[in-house]
Amino acid sequence: MDILAPHFDLSTAPAHWYPSPAKLNLFLYITGRRADGYHELQTLFQFLNYGDWLRITPRATPEITLSPSLSGVRDEDNLIIKAAKLLQRESRCLQGADIIVQKNLPMGGGIGGGSSNAATALLVLNQLWGLNWPLEALARLGLTLGADVPIFIHGVCAFAEGVGEIITPCEVAEQWYLVAKPKNVSIATAAIFADRTLPRNTPKRSMSACLRAPFGNDCEKVVCDHTAEVEQLLSWLLKYSTARLTGTGACVFAPFDQEAAARAVLAELPAQFSGFVARSCNRSPLHTLLAQRFMP
Repeated sequence: MDILAPHFDLSTAPAHWYPSPAKLNLFLYITGRRADGYHELQTLFQFLNYGDWLRITPRATPEITLSPSLSGVRDEDNLIIKAAKLLQRESRCLQGADIIVQKNLPMGGGIGGGSSNAATALLVLNQLWGLNWPLEALARLGLTLGADVPIFIHGVCAFAEGVGEIITPCEVAEQWYLVAKPKNVSIATAAIFADRTLPRNTPKRSMSACLRAPFGNDCEKVVCDHTAEVEQLLSWLLKYSTARLTGTGACVFAPFDQEAAARAVLAELPAQFSGFVARSCNRSPLHTLLAQRFMP
């Protein structure tokens, strides 16, 4: 199997391989709780030029295979398989696919690994199976798999509301980021949203007001209360930049104007943490590659 770098170089991407990028929540505010238990939020999504890779090849028969299996996750519970089978069923497609995944993104990190994998499967199979579903239809399908899937389907930096599915595209500065997490720490999103101390009444603001104000994350204190290692990482990284939690963690990120500055801090990262440096992008690398391969 080809081993591809987690930093995407689309000019050298082999045939059948597709990027599955990470995302950052540059801010995240919890503005309410719905009757069905889901939380209303306002957040700003931006992609990273870094992530997993999926090798997807169509087959004439309806079988869908995935390799390798993800440790601790049954294949039938993997969002890649669930996404592929959902699209196959809803479109009544008789074709299948063989999918190989190269995982680089950590589980439970808050950077969207599983949701991004599901979206990559939906977007690529939509092309390979010749379905030509519009993005809105794929996003509605993706929302049944997870609240973050629609942003990866749309593939643009966006201000998001509702549970994350009401998306307003926007552009913000593309920067270099150091993204880090405590080793062997994975945070369950459900546990953070179930915490009684989580703020749930942050006032709603317009997109422009949110973009003008200092960015924050309503989940950050709760996550630090749950996980001392995340609090230690944030404290360490704040010495170098305005570090924040992304999503419900466990990853934290810090912006830098220059790649060299971010890499210098990465080199000093204490041994109990792992991390990487990547540049943010307002358009998903997957959408860029799909346009190159499939658009006339």
